[in-house]
Amino acid sequence: MDQLKRVEFFNGGAPMLGLLIGVIVLGLTGFGNAHQIGLGGLVDGYNACRTQYLPFCF
Repeated sequence: MDQLKRVEFFNGGAPMLGLLIGVIVLGLTGFGNAHQIGLGGLVDGYNACRTQYLPFCF
């Protein structure tokens, strides 16, 4: 039971740490989480129209 608690603590803490790092990088660089992992074109209206990922333009 003690091992399960440690695993659940790690599985809950790792994503929160990742989001915190993403917010810190956003503050330093101005690029959001989607841009940091390479999906910035999907959230930018103009760039999304130039890719094949979305079948429509905004």
